[in-house]
Amino acid sequence: MASKILIVDLKEEISAVLFEHMKLEGLTPVVVHTGEAALEKVRSEQPDTLLVDLKLPDIDGMEIMKAAKALDEDLPVILVSGFPDIQGAVAAMRAGAHDYLAKPLKRHEVLRVIFRALNERDLKRKLRRLSSQIEGGAALREFMGPSDAVKRLTEEVGRVAKTNFSVLVLGETGSGKELVARAIHQLSSRQEAPFIAVDCGAIPETLLESELFGHEKGAYTGADRQKAGTFERACGGSLFLDEISNMPLGSQAKLLRALQDKSIHRIGGTRPIGTDVRVLAASNQDLRKLAEKGSFRRDVYFRLNEFAITVPALRERTEDILYLAKRFMDLANAELQKSVQNFNQAAVDALLAYDWPGNVRQLRSVIRRAVLLAEDVITAEQLAMDGRVRREEGLNYLPEVLLSGADPSNLPLRELVRRKVVVIEREILCNVLREAGGNKAKAARLLHIDYKTMHTKIREYGISTGNGERGDA
Repeated sequence: MASKILIVDLKEEISAVLFEHMKLEGLTPVVVHTGEAALEKVRSEQPDTLLVDLKLPDIDGMEIMKAAKALDEDLPVILVSGFPDIQGAVAAMRAGAHDYLAKPLKRHEVLRVIFRALNERDLKRKLRRLSSQIEGGAALREFMGPSDAVKRLTEEVGRVAKTNFSVLVLGETGSGKELVARAIHQLSSRQEAPFIAVDCGAIPETLLESELFGHEKGAYTGADRQKAGTFERACGGSLFLDEISNMPLGSQAKLLRALQDKSIHRIGGTRPIGTDVRVLAASNQDLRKLAEKGSFRRDVYFRLNEFAITVPALRERTEDILYLAKRFMDLANAELQKSVQNFNQAAVDALLAYDWPGNVRQLRSVIRRAVLLAEDVITAEQLAMDGRVRREEGLNYLPEVLLSGADPSNLPLRELVRRKVVVIEREILCNVLREAGGNKAKAARLLHIDYKTMHTKIREYGISTGNGERGDA
């Protein structure tokens, strides 16, 4: 696409000559003669360079430049003056002008400055895109965790983001499907265009089509004005259809038509409206099985499933749990103006043993509440989870989870020994309590420790004493 140059000049004869010169160079010149018209063109047509006369009938050229840069900070602005002076040139450059030209304009000089401005703008865009791509992958790991599962997920996202494939993001509720969809958008060439999310399960069927495709004024009762749908508003960007399995079959048929034709019709409209949208869809259900049962259209499933990414449940990547818990603790501290520092060992045990049916969303809620209740350190009682665990608990439970969460090769010997001691100490306590029939006082005497220490250890390790009592209850 040819670069668009907006020319703002009072004199039509000058504008006409510039117009012809630029056309011959393969550029797309657009000419206006007032500041108001120039700013409207900046809003509507997003030019690549602005060439503006300092003296205009309504707005000063310097003011046009400031207003234009407020709309597009990277827009190169070349100021032109019939009465140039060094002081004016310095002021213009300090204010953000790309260059400052004196009349009468010379063809070769104008074109040289314009092409230099275009090159610099293109370089800025490439650097921003590269920076965003680097940050996008890092951000996904920052938000989801350091596990190998997240690393593989990040690699898949990076691979498909560079394409224009429709992507189906699958995973349990709360696992981070929208986060993955946003990362795909952010790492793609569409990153500077809108990312619009639609929750297909939260919008009534009667309103869903209007939300997606828009409507004309008077299309139905209450349609008192024209409305653009999300397909139009996301033009050039990405449209995220969350919980796509909840979309009614009738709406699915219209979605398929929009995807195939790359155009939509507003409700009540007669003319097609072209769309340039990448569709990303998410579901917490197996769409293939739904399609086989007939509760989801097979053709829509195949159209959306050009590439599928499965977000692993939190219980499948336990090494991310403590990382995320600490991150959510820091966020909650900032929100609640608290300074909770850490988790005690019983809380760590509980976090790692829990099943997390609500995934990351549930973890964040649990930690946020615990920070509210805690003073200095979060305890297992303050986590207040519903008791679903992955491993059998009780006296025979060995906390091998205490050794997880970090690569042993990255830990110093002292830390490895400490973790091993914790495991052995808990096993001894469990065995002695079993011998003592769950009697804590007797177990303390057998181990030659005082009762208070015994009680503290039981609470710290979350050990059940066999009489219905738990140390972390």
